[in-house]
Amino acid sequence: MTALKLGNMAPVFTLLNQAEEKVSLKDFRGKSAVVLYFYPKAMTPGCTVQACGLRDSKKELAKLGAVALGISPDPVKRLAKFEEKENLNFVLLADEDHSVADKYGVWDLKKFMGREYMGIVRTTFIIDKTGRLVHIMDKFKTKTHHDDVLELLKDLP
Repeated sequence: MTALKLGNMAPVFTLLNQAEEKVSLKDFRGKSAVVLYFYPKAMTPGCTVQACGLRDSKKELAKLGAVALGISPDPVKRLAKFEEKENLNFVLLADEDHSVADKYGVWDLKKFMGREYMGIVRTTFIIDKTGRLVHIMDKFKTKTHHDDVLELLKDLP
């Protein structure tokens, strides 16, 4: 697992979104900052709270020149259900083989109720318009995640 450093170029990737369209990180370079957030599983309580916070912050994100992209190991069909059920208004990406999560260093050993397993460690990367990592958020509450993101985006040039 590689530790990404602030100021480095964000690892590029192309994944399928909830509509089965290819989306590349490169598509946003020069156009907008990207709030790239990794979450463990669509339609679970914490992930729903986090996604709905970003959904409700879309206008503020746009004013700050940013878009949200959510990545999970869920299949495309589950992402489409999640989008529909929660009225989500941003791109969800399927990383079923967790290759992008590996690149970003967020696929790791987790513990839950005495069980150990590999999974996504909830993390958000803020990438500026040039494609550089400017913030890495790995300690936050899902309930206030969107507020934290908006605060950090205000500091971007």
